[in-house]
Amino acid sequence: MKIKYLLLPAVLLSGIMNVFAQTKFTHSHNDYANNTPFYKAFTNGYNSIEADIFLVDGELLVSHSDKYLEPERTLKGMYLDPILYALRKDTTRQLCLLVDIKADYAKVLPKLEKELKALEPYLLSRTNSNGRLKILISGNRPLGNNFYKYDSIFWFDDDLVYPHEPAQWARIGQVSLNFEKWSKWKGVGTIPETDRKRLQKTVDSVHTNTGKLVRFWGAPDTPEAWETQINFGADIIGTDKIEQLAAYLKAKALRKPVTAAIPNSQ
Repeated sequence: MKIKYLLLPAVLLSGIMNVFAQTKFTHSHNDYANNTPFYKAFTNGYNSIEADIFLVDGELLVSHSDKYLEPERTLKGMYLDPILYALRKDTTRQLCLLVDIKADYAKVLPKLEKELKALEPYLLSRTNSNGRLKILISGNRPLGNNFYKYDSIFWFDDDLVYPHEPAQWARIGQVSLNFEKWSKWKGVGTIPETDRKRLQKTVDSVHTNTGKLVRFWGAPDTPEAWETQINFGADIIGTDKIEQLAAYLKAKALRKPVTAAIPNSQ
């Protein structure tokens, strides 16, 4: 696995690592599957919320699989409208909506851009650096050499599979990696030291060479696993256990204040 390095000044890197050491962000994985989509994560102070989407008959529908599509479960109704209401009501809150595209991105992204029009004043982009809502595109997404074709309201998730030029790294919102490629540990007891070192080395490399935050998906969803990820430097902790993780981080005084957004770089 190769990273095309984007070198950063040593002073800036020092500042980055201090922030990484102190900051933990929370991500509601497959948020739509819990009993109160959006609201449970939002009211528990989560910085990032995930919605998987399909394009069906001109509508963006939320589902993990095309086997369970329901016409009333639209992205607009479940997420975009509630986010608009929430950001209008809370004028300090910042949020990342991770949109995992399960269909053809070339068809989905133009439709998504239209549906985001009502949220335009809040969208973080090249022309709106104060935007409080970051739209992070994951799943089926364009390669880096095609990022420029899409509006700068879209930030892209990265998995380190392909190298990027500096201009492409500028469009990447974060790095998300499959935990199981580094470790088969199940989240009980202590992680094998060789696995921990491998994970630590990867996180350090991403931090040093790209300045991006790191999230591991598919990691065990246990307190031991949360603690382990924090210790080896993962920046964004994902979970299906919204209230439990919130309580855990609060007890350890590690949860980022709810006014904080997941940045694109430091």
